[in-house]
Amino acid sequence: MWLILAILSAVFAALTSILAKMGIAGVNSNLATAIRTTVVLFMSWGMVFLTHAQGGISSIGQKSWIFLILSGLATGASWLCYYKALQLGDVSKVVPIDKLSVVFTLVLAFVFLHETFTAKSLIGSLLLAAGTLVMVL
Repeated sequence: MWLILAILSAVFAALTSILAKMGIAGVNSNLATAIRTTVVLFMSWGMVFLTHAQGGISSIGQKSWIFLILSGLATGASWLCYYKALQLGDVSKVVPIDKLSVVFTLVLAFVFLHETFTAKSLIGSLLLAAGTLVMVL
């Protein structure tokens, strides 16, 4: 099931980029990000209430709150930068650079989460970085 959801995530992310580029024309990128975030906010809370998960709020520990808030701040910063980049550049160049987040994530997972960084991870990261360079040059 995780594979299907991951593929759907990639498809929706692709649609996000195309739809955002089409919708951001003549709109301040920060305003566009706020509109997008509002829609995501309503969808997220809708799913919480639809699945009756709202009762779990009281059981979230302080450490989890801190990291979830920091994650939200990182997401917000990412979206603000992404929308401004989309407004200024071509989708075909912005998106591959944005997807370098995969490489950064692998490195950060190794450093902070002590996950295994194998030869396969290294080769894949180098190929992703090289592919990104080929696409944007």
